[in-house]
Amino acid sequence: MTELLSPKPTGSVVTAPPVGGDTTSDVAREALRRARDHLLGLQDDAGWWKGDLATNVTMDAEDLLLRQFLGIRTAEQTEESARWIRSQQRPDGSWATFHGGPGDLSTTIEAYLALRLAGDAPEAPHMATAAAFVRDHGGLVASRVFTRFWLALFGHWPWSRLPAVPPELVLLPPWVPFNVYDFACWARQTIVPLSIVRALRPVRDLGFTVDELRTAAVPPRPPRLLSRPGVLHRLDRLAAGYERIARGPLRRNALRRAAEWIVARQEADGSWGGIQPPWVYSLMALHLLGYPLDHPVLRSGLAGLERFTVREQTPDGPMRWLEACQSPVWDTALAVTALSDAGLPAGHPALTRAGTWLLAEEIRVRGDWAVRRPNTPAGGWAFEFDNDAYADTDDTAEVIMALRRTNVPADPAVLRATRWLLGMQCRDGGWAAFDADNTREVLGDLPFCDFGEVIDPPSADVTAHIVEALAAENFADTVPVRRAVAWLLRAQEPDGSWFGRWGANHVYGTGAVVPALVAAGLRPGHPAIRRAVHWLVAHQNPDGGWGEDLRSYRDPAWVGRGESTASQTAWALLALHAAGHGAGEAATRGVRWLVDTQRPDGGWDEPQYTGTGFPGDFYINYGLYRLVFPISALGRILDARATGLDAEALP
Repeated sequence: MTELLSPKPTGSVVTAPPVGGDTTSDVAREALRRARDHLLGLQDDAGWWKGDLATNVTMDAEDLLLRQFLGIRTAEQTEESARWIRSQQRPDGSWATFHGGPGDLSTTIEAYLALRLAGDAPEAPHMATAAAFVRDHGGLVASRVFTRFWLALFGHWPWSRLPAVPPELVLLPPWVPFNVYDFACWARQTIVPLSIVRALRPVRDLGFTVDELRTAAVPPRPPRLLSRPGVLHRLDRLAAGYERIARGPLRRNALRRAAEWIVARQEADGSWGGIQPPWVYSLMALHLLGYPLDHPVLRSGLAGLERFTVREQTPDGPMRWLEACQSPVWDTALAVTALSDAGLPAGHPALTRAGTWLLAEEIRVRGDWAVRRPNTPAGGWAFEFDNDAYADTDDTAEVIMALRRTNVPADPAVLRATRWLLGMQCRDGGWAAFDADNTREVLGDLPFCDFGEVIDPPSADVTAHIVEALAAENFADTVPVRRAVAWLLRAQEPDGSWFGRWGANHVYGTGAVVPALVAAGLRPGHPAIRRAVHWLVAHQNPDGGWGEDLRSYRDPAWVGRGESTASQTAWALLALHAAGHGAGEAATRGVRWLVDTQRPDGGWDEPQYTGTGFPGDFYINYGLYRLVFPISALGRILDARATGLDAEALP
């Protein structure tokens, strides 16, 4: 057996001999042990795990702009956030939406505004290059709607040149097109408070002008009249005309109902949906309606932001940055599964604590999902610590599978969650994350919907996780699961992969679907699985790992291509293992890549973003993905090799 070489200093990777044909290789098992111990050391005493969740600097810029708007911005907060924002600037002066990505115009504008608030002079080299990038990419007029809303709040963009968002939308019943429940939960939670802000059109002082970001460019021409976007553009202009004259009981009732809708959905931690966009707009909307800053709703909302604030000590001084959301339920479920895959018994204290905590996080109240599924009983789990209004099917599936890896009695909760999942299946057989049949695609053409995905249709990765969970609960031969399997087979891309809605991208989708199909009863030799295996093998990097750049969401040339990462390599390995190819050459090279790139502390470096919020627009770096998924992959492959259950040659 090969021996592990002496570790290099912290910060470098451990160089180990190649993992050869010996399926019980000491080097791979030692890598798994280090990773397992590292993960165990990250567990909170209460039983949960949570990795930092990084997105982009618009979170931090908008935090400062929010505080400026409310009159509560402090010098300390400003300087700490400004240090962070400066540290993320690209050499061309721009800011990107993900590590290694291209500069993004709107993100750069918002970062520039925040740094101006911090006192950075326009003549400073880093500011001048940022302003040049903005002008070269069309200036303020080419930015997204949300950025122009922020500019309007401080008098640097006319409200009249923004799309209309009438608060009367909240009065529409669910059966009327364009009602708030036609939008995905994250979009409706943002649109309702935004409609209040848009109706009241406030203007506060920013303390400086932004003329250096303007160009001579004119707004793009309206879409062709006979097209769907063209019709919606004209309807927007009609709505804008109504906005100018909206007065009286109808408008007052709409504003009151919108405020009630917002207050009713505030979570216990002060957030709205546990995510940043509706949080900041809800605070501003309620304040504009007369809620003082010491009102319990606003006081709780502002205090809750501290829980989402990460502080770091650096050679340049303290920095602060905000998580767009938090993922303790998701991280804990994945950690439990990983540790179980690594060989921890169900009664291990870490798994018992985690299972007990997860069980206490069960949601027993009805949320917005009940509008479309009024007869479905409540059950399931959400993503965050406090997000009872928005349970999601993906977390629920992962928690079900995790609880079964512990010795915590969970049958009643799992039964409720299973019934909820079955009730949330969409008409076409797939599952979406938060709602059922939330598929009105026309909403994406509304002029104010340029901020990312605004509906929640079924996706392959979510459907796969639910199929896998239901199969584990002996539902594999039921009609709902058979319909879901048929949906997944229809969703397979011509090249053999599956699109990844919530992770990057086709590697994630394929890594989720193959294990689910096998769990549901498809043989590894099924044509769909064979095509998926061939796709994975064809897209393995020369170094043995797998990676897929987030540009694949917009440019097909990037599909399956990118720097190797620990999480994406693990997703590919999980699929190969499920398909019976965990002992093949491709899997062996993938295991070797994980071993060779592991840090001495048992983790892996992964600055790349492999999580997806809105495909093409908003991305996430999950702090624990680089650890939990490699543990699961190594654990399953090594166990299967040791027992001789995974020895099929690659096709």
